[in-house]
Amino acid sequence: MTDPYTRAAAAAEYIRSRVQERPSLAIILGSGLGEFAREVENAATIDYAEIPGWPRSTVEGHSGKLVVGALLGARVAVMQGRVHAYEGYSMNEVTFPMRVLGVLGCTAVIVTNAAGGINTSYSAGTLVSISDHINLTGSNAALGANEPRFAVKPGAGQRFFDMSAAYSPRLRALARAEAERQKIPLPEGVYLAVPGPSFETPAEIRAFRTLGADLVGMSTVHEVIVARHMGMEVLGISLVTNMAAGVVAQPIDHREVLEIGRRVAVQFTNLVKALVPQVAFAVAEDTPAG
Repeated sequence: MTDPYTRAAAAAEYIRSRVQERPSLAIILGSGLGEFAREVENAATIDYAEIPGWPRSTVEGHSGKLVVGALLGARVAVMQGRVHAYEGYSMNEVTFPMRVLGVLGCTAVIVTNAAGGINTSYSAGTLVSISDHINLTGSNAALGANEPRFAVKPGAGQRFFDMSAAYSPRLRALARAEAERQKIPLPEGVYLAVPGPSFETPAEIRAFRTLGADLVGMSTVHEVIVARHMGMEVLGISLVTNMAAGVVAQPIDHREVLEIGRRVAVQFTNLVKALVPQVAFAVAEDTPAG
């Protein structure tokens, strides 16, 4: 069995063979947000099943394609959907795409997700900039042998790495300023991750609120852990697709998640599209040439 870096490098090499330019910014689209990939110009679209070692999504709302091209002058790799541990994948498999994107040349990532709203000031359709996260999945994607070759910046790839600013303060400031320009409310909030696939109970949501969580979901944190291990800068945006269990007196349905995603698609697209060149430029200034 080959080591994780060799597997990721093989997948990255396959992607390079299919695209014209190396991307520097990755974008991961959560449930119901996949239509954003239509904005990419001169796009090469690769089905996940074609990429060596890349896991395939089985969840409705995750189309399972990698779209590589340009967006307002920035070179981007856009994931239309992700895989989750609740689908039966290991944490190494869940985060394999992020590893590949780092090897491919991405030094920053915009991670998005559909989330349940715990903070009662939110409502369905609210976009939230993630300020921090709480990992209650019971695992950590950095478990196992450390592999410093995954580092995308000098000093990254260490066994013990800092998570005190997992979600880049300067990228959050860019997002806040752009949202103000577009007159889009963009509060900041703490995202709490659980394994799923069942939605949470009202008692769990009360406990999560006590812990300081504003949002709850079943993805993102392990991708961010791996991204930070590699030295990638992270901006996280959640779409509140429903209020969490017990916040409102109604059952939760995945179809609601997809419907809210479609309803907020234009607002989401306008915000993220405007942020792409700003994030790419900010990160490029810090990236050594060569």
